Amino acid sequence: MVGAAIAGTASATTNEAVGNRWCSENIRMANSGNTLKKEMVARFHETAAKGDAAKLSTMLTYSTSLVDEVDEKGWTALMYASRNGHFEVARLLLEKGCNRSLSNKSGQTAQDIAKFWGYRTIADLLANPTLAAGTGTRPDGLQEENENYFGRTLLNKLSEKRSDSNWLKAKQIHPATVYILFSNLNPLVISPKYNESRNPDIQLCRLNYEDVEQVLAKPEVTSVFLGVEQQNRTGGSQMKCLESEDSADDDGLLAWFALNSNYESADNFKIKSPGCCFLQPVLPHLLNLNQEEAGVVAQARSVLDWHNRYRFCPTCGSDTKVTEGGYKRVCLKENCPSLQGIQNTSYPRVDPVVIMLVIHPDGNNCLLGRQRRYPPGMFSCLAGFIEPGETIEDAVRREVAEETTVNVGHVQYVSSQPWPLPSSLMIGCLANALSTEIIVDKAEIVDAQWFSRQQIIEIMTEQDHPISIPPQQTIANQLIKQWLKKNANL
Repeated sequence: MVGAAIAGTASATTNEAVGNRWCSENIRMANSGNTLKKEMVARFHETAAKGDAAKLSTMLTYSTSLVDEVDEKGWTALMYASRNGHFEVARLLLEKGCNRSLSNKSGQTAQDIAKFWGYRTIADLLANPTLAAGTGTRPDGLQEENENYFGRTLLNKLSEKRSDSNWLKAKQIHPATVYILFSNLNPLVISPKYNESRNPDIQLCRLNYEDVEQVLAKPEVTSVFLGVEQQNRTGGSQMKCLESEDSADDDGLLAWFALNSNYESADNFKIKSPGCCFLQPVLPHLLNLNQEEAGVVAQARSVLDWHNRYRFCPTCGSDTKVTEGGYKRVCLKENCPSLQGIQNTSYPRVDPVVIMLVIHPDGNNCLLGRQRRYPPGMFSCLAGFIEPGETIEDAVRREVAEETTVNVGHVQYVSSQPWPLPSSLMIGCLANALSTEIIVDKAEIVDAQWFSRQQIIEIMTEQDHPISIPPQQTIANQLIKQWLKKNANL
């Protein structure tokens, strides 16, 4: 009996050992399988991030399930393609049936990521997947043009009509014409809670001739022709061929004008548009308009501000009159030199400003500065006006050296942005530093620091970070993103 018990115990021990080995082997194989799957997903995501559509297509022929696999951050291949601007990869993944509505652990969809990094064609593709069938694609080899806030508009300026006084007069009184009104250069807008479309953005208050007839009658008020709508509200083309017509009222062109009056009250227009008010302060609220209307305001505010500043002839000091739809002032004094030849003092001016992100020699840090007038904790790109007889490149080098003593070599133009405060053109550049020691001038710049890529990512993603950068509507923000785009792993 004892021997049987011992034998039974030995047998049980043996079975238990075999069972344990079997479980361990299955766990090892399962772990090995999980590791292999993680490696495959990682390679698939890396291929999407690099933009290799051909290799990605080959990988999908062996395993179609990879199309929506996520990594530890919840990112899919479509998100990586959207992050790095690879249009053809995004289109391929959509054709293979990927789920474009998936969100990562930060709550971002692929479309959100494309918008954040400024890849408009990919964002449009993800908003309208039918483009994946082959329409609306971007030609191979073309880089996507940067589009900055204030740079898009819903109007065709139609400058050839500015000298047609009869056409302009007819348009001014046409019942369909749109007027936007400014008071002390602050646009009349409608609060989001009063928007019929429930759009979260602030919207311009669009008035007609009857609404502004009394304002137009005031002698100090200037009317500026902004252009005509490029599309009607149903999405169809609003533009027609500009052939000679008997009646300007029947040409089908919806004109826009801007007015500035320093003494208007928003209450006069609340009967028609409840919730309307003049936007105050201009910043930061001006950055809450939708992009098309922001472009209209940039044009209108800059020209109206010019009229406020240049009411008298800058050559002889005499009175001037407004011509060409608000785009020229002509001196009323006979034989004034400004009436001879081309005089740029007679037209709205634009001040060129360089704004630059300076990159450390190691390529992994960027230089940001802080002015005394900035909100607490904000750092931004360095900037300054271009001086007479100076190139863009030389202006970048001079401004950086003056403000921080950092020497700059190669300068690369990136994109530009109209800035209607009052009327500047921000010329955005990336600049390679040749030196790294910082000594701030304490006049324009009170602090300047080198920031690593990881620091910038934390600043942009952490809600309560003590340091901030300008909002995404600014070209400074876009320059920083342009630099970050160079690293596909961020």
